[in-house]
Amino acid sequence: MIGALLAALTGSAWARTALRYGVTAIAILLFLLALRRSGERAGRLAERLKTMEKTHEVQRRMLDAAARRPQSRSDLAERLRDGRF
Repeated sequence: MIGALLAALTGSAWARTALRYGVTAIAILLFLLALRRSGERAGRLAERLKTMEKTHEVQRRMLDAAARRPQSRSDLAERLRDGRF
């Protein structure tokens, strides 16, 4: 039954043309969907990179601030007296 139906479809010139256009349309649709998915993934990666850069910048600033902190209470008191804090 199925074999006869397939033989009838492939035997007709109109059916072969329609099948060819259908396969082409499906291939183009799949390509566009894959392209969209790739674009979404690239967008997510760019957003993740931007977030990581912000985080690293904040961490770098915290490390710089920690490097400039007073080493002892007497250093802190001296800085406060001099007005450099």
